[in-house]
Amino acid sequence: MDKLKRVLSGRDAEEPSGLAEVIDATSLGWGARVKGFIACFAIGCLCSILGSCLLWIPKKGLVLFAVFYTLGNIASIGSTMFLMGPMKQLKRMFEPTRLIATIVMLWCKAGLALLFCILQFFAMAWYSISFIPYARDAVKKCVSVCLS
Repeated sequence: MDKLKRVLSGRDAEEPSGLAEVIDATSLGWGARVKGFIACFAIGCLCSILGSCLLWIPKKGLVLFAVFYTLGNIASIGSTMFLMGPMKQLKRMFEPTRLIATIVMLWCKAGLALLFCILQFFAMAWYSISFIPYARDAVKKCVSVCLS
């Protein structure tokens, strides 16, 4: 009987799919998107600042810094998804006008972390060999021979 009423009233005879209902239920208006962006971005900045402050706590500070700073970055990046939507943002982040910024954002953090880990390893090695008499001189001479 309901189908007959829909057909006679001019409405489409088919029920909307479950996916269409989910999309309609989750779409946000522009005001809600801006509020979500501001809230998520503020939480991200707060977590990053809190992580930086917690860095100086003895023993657990480095772990707390890593956790809060990472959560802050994820929240800040995630906040932009409120403005565009996740799929549209992923498509647009590789456009020519945003490609350099995307590469810097994705590579520099991992690349810089790797670079600093390598530098920290060499600094630790240099510090360690300073306790061995003439070890630094031997390493300097070895490196200069290898480079020349």
